[in-house]
Amino acid sequence: MNGGPRGVRVARVAAAAVLPGELALTVCLVAGARPPGWVLAGAEALVLVVLLLEAWVLRSLYVTARARGADRKAAWQATVREVVPVTVRRLILHELRALASLGRWVRRGTHGVRPGDLTAAYTGPQTAMMYGLLFVSVVETVGLAFLIPWPAVHRGLLVLDLYGVVLVLALHAACVTRPHVVRPDGSLRIRYGALFDLAVPPDAVASVRVDRRYPEGRLIALSEDGVLDLIVGSQTSVTLQLNRPLPFTRPLGRTEEAHTIRFHADDPRALVSALRQPA
Repeated sequence: MNGGPRGVRVARVAAAAVLPGELALTVCLVAGARPPGWVLAGAEALVLVVLLLEAWVLRSLYVTARARGADRKAAWQATVREVVPVTVRRLILHELRALASLGRWVRRGTHGVRPGDLTAAYTGPQTAMMYGLLFVSVVETVGLAFLIPWPAVHRGLLVLDLYGVVLVLALHAACVTRPHVVRPDGSLRIRYGALFDLAVPPDAVASVRVDRRYPEGRLIALSEDGVLDLIVGSQTSVTLQLNRPLPFTRPLGRTEEAHTIRFHADDPRALVSALRQPA
């Protein structure tokens, strides 16, 4: 086996098989459960083997990229892209960005906003739902504390429930601190937290209007005729007609094209006016 495609496949399979078990073992330890010593030793030995395999494959790919003339940064980026699936990379990145948004939210800061930009919030339709979900998560955590008689199980679920509460807050914080942005030159940045980010240049805008709709479906829905709906709280309020198809990236990495974009803004008239009359 070498560091080529076969080595990459073996490394991916090994990581996919071992990491869930390591996560389960970590939860057990945090919860206070003490597996037999041979289980811990075997698990750690297996993880060590997988880490060594990953390191060997990463080094082989890095050396190959350097031999082809790439600098150190480009070689490492190419190596990570080769070994780690794009779905895994994007999920980890989304979660890290969401967690980082908590600190930005506390400081009342925003991401990607420059002096002179107009920001457009879009969290209005979902705020009550997010806080309701947070309340339910807290009630569930407290309720399970009284219903589950086994301390080890209770501690494990407590860790997961607390992380769920933090994640709900982080997702909402990402939406608050990453608003839509209209630049002075008429360009538009359409976002949804850390999950969606699309830059629309001013020369791609054919028309824009306030257009309230109440579609049903997932956060991102693309019709067969190229109409993209970015749905917040089961509604959109702005329709953006493009003069050419624009590519966009879904949260898990798939790239598609849209020629019409419908999205939500809490104050759609201000956003439409700013796009029609750039500074």
